[in-house]
Amino acid sequence: MDAVRLIKATRHALAEARSASDVMVEAWQACRLAEAVGQTSALVLTERALEGGGCGAVEIARALAEAASHAAECIGRPPDEPVTGERASRLTALADLGGTLRELRSLIQEAAESLLVVACGADEQELYWSCVDGVDAAHPARELLTELLRAVGAEVGDGAEESDESGEAKEEAADTDESDASERLGGEPGPVGVGSRGLGRAVLSPAAAVVRLEPPTG
Repeated sequence: MDAVRLIKATRHALAEARSASDVMVEAWQACRLAEAVGQTSALVLTERALEGGGCGAVEIARALAEAASHAAECIGRPPDEPVTGERASRLTALADLGGTLRELRSLIQEAAESLLVVACGADEQELYWSCVDGVDAAHPARELLTELLRAVGAEVGDGAEESDESGEAKEEAADTDESDASERLGGEPGPVGVGSRGLGRAVLSPAAAVVRLEPPTG
């Protein structure tokens, strides 16, 4: 199956997640899919390199696969095999490399967003740290996706330059993030609206990570 179809299916499943466990499963799926795309991209780009296309992009693709694998390990494999199976195992084609990488970057961003929200409402330290570690590990994967887009000469798209926004804008976004997250979560994990659809895109700001300063006790 083409990578874009698998990525869109995972984005939809993540948006429809209605529990912390659902979010964890879909975030894991997203990272495994990113690993598979990185590995497949490396093979495709190696063929191009042999034809004189340069090998810089190959190394980035391999680094992406490693980073995504690490992120999946941080989140942790679901205790039960997902009902849908591992989507990454169904990857057979990269019809549009640039489009695939852009879609995948959005997926990784949304997965990190949802993990952050779950962490904010977690009552268990194990869940909290799995989410926090997953968010931290997803960041370099997303950065490598941006690098890879540039290396293959594809349009980077919206959101890649978000780190260039002014400090004042970031502070304003952070204030909104904390307010929105507190309102929706009420300090506790909820069964509804945990996924990216339920929370919108407010919690994308890195400053939102300070919503909870301490892990849960007990």
